[in-house]
Amino acid sequence: MSGKTVHSAIVLLVIGNLLAIFSDIIIKAQGGDIPALQFVFLRVLCTLLLLLPFLAMVDRGALFRGTRIHVVRAHISLVGVFCMVVALVNLPLATANALFYAAPLIVMVLAVVVFRERATGLSIVAVISGFIGILVILRPMEFSWQGLSALGAAAALGLNALLVRKLPPGQSMAHTLILTHVYAVPAAFALAVWEGAPWDWSLLPAAMGSALFILGYNGSVILAYRSVAANQVTSAEYTGLIWAIAFGWLWFHEVPDVWFVAGSVLIVGPLVLLSLAEKRRLRRDSAAFDPSLSG
Repeated sequence: MSGKTVHSAIVLLVIGNLLAIFSDIIIKAQGGDIPALQFVFLRVLCTLLLLLPFLAMVDRGALFRGTRIHVVRAHISLVGVFCMVVALVNLPLATANALFYAAPLIVMVLAVVVFRERATGLSIVAVISGFIGILVILRPMEFSWQGLSALGAAAALGLNALLVRKLPPGQSMAHTLILTHVYAVPAAFALAVWEGAPWDWSLLPAAMGSALFILGYNGSVILAYRSVAANQVTSAEYTGLIWAIAFGWLWFHEVPDVWFVAGSVLIVGPLVLLSLAEKRRLRRDSAAFDPSLSG
């Protein structure tokens, strides 16, 4: 599937989000006693192994260009993956994924604070609504470190998404992914040793499966957004929450409650509206540039 049409791009995003949920399922199936830092280290190694066939795409002439930003993103990713593992093994699958959708909200806030971008009225509503949705899902009386871990994972996702702007121009995605994971190895290994859990090689298949599905998700996203405007298809990403609800119910017998439904609507609803508003804006701009398009 090429991803060169809106329809195919949407299909790719739906499939990609399904692959991401399979990764979440693999992690959740390991149970609450999983040595999380050891698992993170193994997944970093497995990801590098899976990326070996793409070494030819690395620009050896500028191998270490952008080292500082790659190192920063690598360690933010480590924190994010650790928080994600903690959230998934302790929270219902759908609840963890709903909280992960705080990432776009965090991107909006950081874009205004760090990059001085202008916030629209709808984006402000989305941030406020999303914050209320998070409170509704977590319920302040039931706040837990597992829920905060899910928000930590969302914060890491959002921050890393913003830092993409700081990456060296023209650097291939394979180059970026390989360097990010190479720089993550020392810290990941040190944290696994510090954790002090007995070494468990039985985690290796799960780490490999999780890494494979996440790379599949990343590949689908790249293909989907490469030839089609993001605003036309990005709402398809929210099908991930539908997959999470379905598999949480089928696999783990988790039934979402009314708090989850209300909170999810508050988080995801405004994000979908933002996507649709941006789509309408671009259509108006195109029609103004070429009047024949308005008819």
